[in-house]
Amino acid sequence: MRVALDTNRYIDFSRGIAKVVEQMREFERVFLPVFVLAELRAGFLCGTKAIRNERRLIEFLSSPRVEVLYADETTTHHYARLFAQLRRQGAPIPTNDLWIAALVLQHDLLLYARDRHFDVIPQLARV
Repeated sequence: MRVALDTNRYIDFSRGIAKVVEQMREFERVFLPVFVLAELRAGFLCGTKAIRNERRLIEFLSSPRVEVLYADETTTHHYARLFAQLRRQGAPIPTNDLWIAALVLQHDLLLYARDRHFDVIPQLARV
């Protein structure tokens, strides 16, 4: 299974939540969208354990099964279609989550997230 992690699932994993740790072991490849990486690092800098959290993140990123997923021009087309769809539905979601969804769709991945607002995107496959 090839999955993209949302911020909350990385946090669950780093906190050692057993169910999440177990599921992470099952994944063939784990992609961390660059927007998740930015949210994590912003959170680290606002907390009291920034250095420890950054070290753990670097260790996580060094795994051969983990890859950072970057946006490109194709991502912008997915983003635009999702934005228009959600606007028509009257169901906007946070901007970073819209970018994450666009990357997941572009790369045909499963999204591993707790956020319920992703439920308004029926074409988005979830773990």
